[in-house]
Amino acid sequence: MKKRTLYLFVGFLILTLSSFAAHKFYMGIYQINYAPEKKMLQITSRIFLDDLNKTLEKKYKKQHFHIGTNQETPEELELFKKYLGGNFSVKVNGQSKPMNFLSKEVEDDVLICYSNIKGISKISTLEIYNSVLMDWSSEQQNITHITVLGTKNSILFTESSRNGMLKY
Repeated sequence: MKKRTLYLFVGFLILTLSSFAAHKFYMGIYQINYAPEKKMLQITSRIFLDDLNKTLEKKYKKQHFHIGTNQETPEELELFKKYLGGNFSVKVNGQSKPMNFLSKEVEDDVLICYSNIKGISKISTLEIYNSVLMDWSSEQQNITHITVLGTKNSILFTESSRNGMLKY
């Protein structure tokens, strides 16, 4: 009887601990810096590759995506850029500005993307929309750190809060 109770307890303990280990943290990190001397916003995005590829598979109804791997195709890269542009946007002084995708690199299991928005001589308001990966997981959160003329702010984007506004 004691052995059976011990086995049940150990089994319950393993099951409980493994359920905690299986829970994943869904977070994207974005950095927006205003470079007044270049009249541009410099944007860096950090997105988990496995979540991104699953999102793109779901969005474009394709069995496999290979963004960030040596199997990545030019078509997949174009679909990724389209997805990023549709789920991350910036309005400066009330006007939508086109984001230029510059490059990307992989660091461990994270895709780091570099983009910019040119032609910004002055910022009085900055409105950001960020829903990247939220169509795949309702638990996804994206934090965006913004630095404009020495002022640092952060906005947390969630499924229920996809827009943020800053005034300068």
